[in-house]
This record gives sequence, structure tokens and C-alpha cells, in this order.
Amino acid sequence: MNPIQDIQEYLKDILVQAAKKAQSQGQLNFQVLPDFVIEVPREKGHGDFACNIAMLLAREARLAPRKIAELILANIKTDELGEIQKIETAGPGFINIFLSQDWLYRLPAAVYQMGDRYGFHESRHMKVQVEFVSANPTGNLHMGNARGGAIGDTMANILERAGYDVEREFYINDAGNQIEIFADSLEARYLQLTGHDVPFPENGYAGRDVMETVKTIISSHGPELLKMEPGERRLFIVKCALEEKINYIKETLERFGIEYDHWFSELTLHQSGQIEEVMAYLRERGYLYEEEGAWWFKSTAFGDEKDEVVIRANGLPTYFAADIAYHKNKFERGFDWVINVWGADHHGHVARMKGAMQALGYDPDRLDILLMQLVRLYRGKNLIRMSKRTGTTVSLDELIDEVGKDAARFSFVMRSPDSHLDFDLELAKQESQENPVYYVQYSHARICSIFRQAEAAGISLPDIAVIDTTLLQEEEELALLRKIADFPEEILIAARTLAPHRIARYVLDLAGLFHSFYNHHRVLNDDPALQAARLLLTEITRITIKNALDVLGVSSPQRM
Repeated sequence: MNPIQDIQEYLKDILVQAAKKAQSQGQLNFQVLPDFVIEVPREKGHGDFACNIAMLLAREARLAPRKIAELILANIKTDELGEIQKIETAGPGFINIFLSQDWLYRLPAAVYQMGDRYGFHESRHMKVQVEFVSANPTGNLHMGNARGGAIGDTMANILERAGYDVEREFYINDAGNQIEIFADSLEARYLQLTGHDVPFPENGYAGRDVMETVKTIISSHGPELLKMEPGERRLFIVKCALEEKINYIKETLERFGIEYDHWFSELTLHQSGQIEEVMAYLRERGYLYEEEGAWWFKSTAFGDEKDEVVIRANGLPTYFAADIAYHKNKFERGFDWVINVWGADHHGHVARMKGAMQALGYDPDRLDILLMQLVRLYRGKNLIRMSKRTGTTVSLDELIDEVGKDAARFSFVMRSPDSHLDFDLELAKQESQENPVYYVQYSHARICSIFRQAEAAGISLPDIAVIDTTLLQEEEELALLRKIADFPEEILIAARTLAPHRIARYVLDLAGLFHSFYNHHRVLNDDPALQAARLLLTEITRITIKNALDVLGVSSPQRM
């Protein structure tokens, strides 16, 4: 169910028929109607919907857009208007459409009957993979990982409701240079904690979490590992550490409301020979060249600023080479659309990765990269500086402990991923209208309170078939209905544009409209018919708020 889309199709049909009628009478000259849009105008005075058909027809019809609009409107019969209250030309040639309220009055029963399925769309039979967080298993999850988790999981929720078959994936970076550095750091800490005077690597992971990991290994195995050959001991320690870190990541992300369908190990790409295979494929087709002993991918051929090394002079593949093999693996698994959530520092990686997919024969438009900016953490006005390697970072676990999952997730998706985010720990804990998540959750709890009051007074929601929704005439009531009607379309737009923040902004606006309605009008009143209509309006508001919060991975409390 999509009320906005239904209305748009209804209006489009009327305008198409009127344009064709004008064509048949020789008033308009065109071969094929352009792909025009019917959209909600920004200014309320411009109607419920506006159309640009006349603007797009102007060149072919060789008429001024406003004249075209007038001809189209002249060919709409009065008896065809139906729910159109008024239709007019505006500006240089837009068609503004004003609707009666009848279409809104059909909404409450439909939303009520759909319940928690309101906002869901029919299956598109398209398989989508969303890969997000994919943090190096070398330390605690930090604010960047937290924002990526909230954005990625919310995006997956949106896509599921938009009708896609979605799979969430975590790419475990358990190979490469960072694992070598991690192993060096672990071994140095192990030797230091067992009484050996050894230097710590200059570029090592100095965080306290690494120290705690080594202490856990010592508590299980003591100094017995000293009897091993150095190489064997190093492998054993890093294996234990990676297992602990990956379990920590899984448990922490589950606390954050995220569960993955698949955990993919980078190491398997190396062990299976997939990296060598894809490099050989690219080399055979002329997309690689050798220079100074290294092999380079011709990423400039696909719009990148410079070519990129894939095989180092020492024969070892780069991270980019592994990433090419990984993305080839994704498409081989049958995904129609692959979406990655990356930090903005990976911006330069986008063009070359899309280019690599094109070189492999895949449509690069099937790969989308959602880039997110950094998070700055504040406590009031005080900036909390973070450094993963010095051990001063605030971990996701600590954030959840302090402000809770709901406040964290809502805050991380409230702004567009490509905008910087300032996260105020104090604000996230406030029980006030200044705290966005509290403001929205309170609207849900307030509605639940209304129904508890009704139940205590012996009042229940009648059979919706007998409720007269046309009694909802107040401005605040109509504004609520109109906003509720937008929800399924907001899901589609957020899916199409990869914009999870749209749903956070939507539910904030919906909560604001409900608070305004509640402050101006009594739901429980002396008019039984009006009371029933308002109870139904209140209930479908609650349904929509809850469904939107579910998309965001945020709870809907009944009491606050």
C-alpha cells in the first residue's frame, strides 16, 4: 500500500489522457509524451501535487509551457476530476493540483488493517547485499564503526521494506599488513608481561584493549607459550586474539541491534587463490601493467586520478587486490545490487573499485558506495578527543552503556551520512524535547497512555467500519493524516537514494505533528463519534511511529 503513489498514478492518468486528447484535436504536437513527474511541492500554497509535463513538452510542441498547461487543463472534463478539488497553471507552466480530503479519509482503515506491515512494499525479486562496519579485528569498535553500523543496518531495514531481498555482511579483515602489525603488538605485550625486556613496535597497536587481550591469553596459557618456536607462538597468539576480537565485535554489534547474515573472511580469498585468479584475468585482458617490479591496475581508464598497485614488488597483493577479488565474489554469489558503507577517507577508492568491476564485466552501477563522515564526540561543550592507538578512544560498548542503544542509533542516522556528526553524550541522555529520540519515543508512550486512560474509563475503539473519519476536519488532524500517508513513499525514496536519515527526519516530523494535535484537541471527549475518529487517528499515528522506529532499530516504549 502506497497512498501517495496511488494518487500520483491516478493524476498521471488524467493528465496523459488530456494531453492525448489535445493531440488528437490538433492542439498539441508531439510524438511521445516525456517522462514527467508528479511530486509534492515544497510550498503548501502550490497545491497537494505539482506536475512539470508542460515544461518538458515545450520544445517538441513548439509552444510556451504555460500555453501547453492551459491546453491540457482545457481537455480535462469536469466529471473526470473526481477527488481533484482544483487544478491550475502556475508560474512558467507548472500544473498545480489541489485535492479534496476524501482520499485521506480512506487512509485510517487501511493503515489500521495493515498494522506493522504498513510501509512494506511488494517483493522486487532483487537480491541486495549491504556490507557495513567491517572493522579491523585489532581493537575496540569506535564511533566511526558505530555510525557505520547504524547507517548500514537502517539502510538494510529500509531496503527490506522497499521489497528487496537483503543480506547483511561483515568483511573480516583478518589478513594483510594490519594483521602483521597486530601480531607484532601482541607478541611484544606477551613477552613484556611474562618478564622480558623487549621494545614495543613503533607503529604497534598501543591501546589498552590489546593489553587486556594478552592478559586473557596469559590467564589461559600462562608462560607455557614461551616453550614454542617464536613463529609458532606468534601464530597461536594472533589466532587466539582474532577469535576473541571477532567474538567481541559480534557481541557488541548484537547489543547495538545488529545481526549479520554472513561473516566473510578476507583470509579465505588468499587461501583459495581467488586473488591470484582475478589478477590473472585482469592481466590477460590488458588491465594490468608492470612497472618497477610491481603490477598496476589501469584505474585511470575508468575515471580515477591515478593507477593503483595491486601486486607489490615483493609479490604480495595489496588490500585493493583483495578487495577486487572480494567484490567479484559478491557478484558471483548472485547479488543484483551491492552496497558498501565506507568512511569518507575511502573516497578515492570508489572510482577505482567501480572501474575494477567494469573491467571484470560487471555493470559498475550495480555497486554503490555510501560514504560517511566522521563523528565528533562531545560531553556538553567539551570535545572528547579520540585516538585508537593511544587507548583514549571511547568504544561502542562504553557508548551503549552510557546513553543506550536507542539514543545512539537514532543520533547516528539523524543526519545525512555525508555530513559531519557532532554527538553530545549529555544531550543523548536528556529526557526533554531537545533530545530527538526522547521526543519521538515520548509521542509513542503518550499515545499508549491515552489508550490506557480510555480503557480505565471503559472506552474502546469501535469497529473501524462504523467510524466516520470525515469528522477529522481540524488542521492538526488533516496534517497528521497527510504525514501518515507519506510513510510508504518515504521508504521508497530512502531506498532509492540510499538516504537513511530521511526516516529519522520523517518520524521526528510526525512526532511533532502529533504533539501539536494533542496540545490542541482532546482525544477523549463528550462526542462519541468524534472521539472514535480521533482514537483511530491516534492509533494509526502510533502504528506509523512504531514502524518508522523499527526501521531505525529503535524501541517504541509504552511508558516513559
